Amino acid sequence: MLISFIVIALCAGFALATQAAINSQLAASLAGQPAVAALVSFATGTLALLLICLYKADLLQAWQHLPKQPWWKLIGGPLGALVVFTTIFLAPKLGITNMLFFIIIGQLVAAAIIDHFGLLGMLQRPFQIWQLLGLLVIGLGLALFFFGKKLFG
Repeated sequence: MLISFIVIALCAGFALATQAAINSQLAASLAGQPAVAALVSFATGTLALLLICLYKADLLQAWQHLPKQPWWKLIGGPLGALVVFTTIFLAPKLGITNMLFFIIIGQLVAAAIIDHFGLLGMLQRPFQIWQLLGLLVIGLGLALFFFGKKLFG
């Protein structure tokens, strides 16, 4: 089962890069408006999720629990919108690979902090030396990918 989760995560990464390219082109065709492209992206995504929920979930029962939630559990959507807007804004300026380099570094640092301290209701998974070494290897690999030509070319 772990392999299927890894494949899903790899597909999500593929989708993020593809989404950035598609949404950047959408923004260019909408008078260079990344915020409008992000809105269209979220509107079509919301429609797709609504259809999935109508088919696979008990939407009404879940919505009854919504008012009882603390505010911080509701900021995932705005954070997602910020990420989508940021990718639309930055992809044409930095290139998708360069943009994702910095996004990945930010994700890894935030994930390590969240896991180590068990923040936001996640299980605490204390950071160990092997994970630090692994992150350093990933960071070095990404730095080589990003800066290698400038350093060695």
